[in-house]
Amino acid sequence: MIAHSLKNEAFGPAQNKHGATYVVDVTFYSEKLNPVNVVIDIGYAHEALKKVLAPLNYQDLDEFPEFTSQLTTTEFLAKHIHDRVKEAVKNEFVGSLEVVLGESHVAWAGYKED
Repeated sequence: MIAHSLKNEAFGPAQNKHGATYVVDVTFYSEKLNPVNVVIDIGYAHEALKKVLAPLNYQDLDEFPEFTSQLTTTEFLAKHIHDRVKEAVKNEFVGSLEVVLGESHVAWAGYKED
């Protein structure tokens, strides 16, 4: 759950402060399984994601210094989360990942590295 505003006329009423509740899905891709036949331990992945999301949860993103002058769109947040999860699991995971943020059954976006 976050609050933010998208200060650009392209976003219509979303230029004003509003809230968003996201379901965050992270998919891990690898060309090989590890020695215990998984891409990544699900518990490890879950804990890494929790740590990445904790600083964002129930926050106003307009007040984050690192997001100054950024449009904190769903796509921007997906990339932000992607980059931090990738860093958090780098010692336990070899491959690529995709992050998708779902706001409703008709509104979602994501980021996937090449």
